[in-house]
Amino acid sequence: MVKPVLIVDDNPNMSSLLVEMLEALDYEAVVAHDGNDALKKIAEQDFSLVITDFRMPNMTGIELLDKIKAHRADLPVAIISGYSIDEFEKNDLALKADGFLGKPFMISEIDNLLSTLT
Repeated sequence: MVKPVLIVDDNPNMSSLLVEMLEALDYEAVVAHDGNDALKKIAEQDFSLVITDFRMPNMTGIELLDKIKAHRADLPVAIISGYSIDEFEKNDLALKADGFLGKPFMISEIDNLLSTLT
């Protein structure tokens, strides 16, 4: 059985969309509404993948990525963003990301990401 995927996004509409896409692909999804909530859930439960938004209040997706990789280097983390991938290439921490999805994305892109990282 595949472990659930953790979705981290402060936008409830985006979280719901990702949960629906994952469920359509036969994956279980758990939602965290910010980085601190995500870190708490990661400490309590085992996940196969974390998909986090890049821009969130209090803790960005890159800051969350850095904290996850410091303690769980084996846990794949993908970043979603409406911004260009060029922005990430300028950030050394983004090099630690295991995947990137630009918004808007299609279910086939989510499926490819899951196939590659879980």
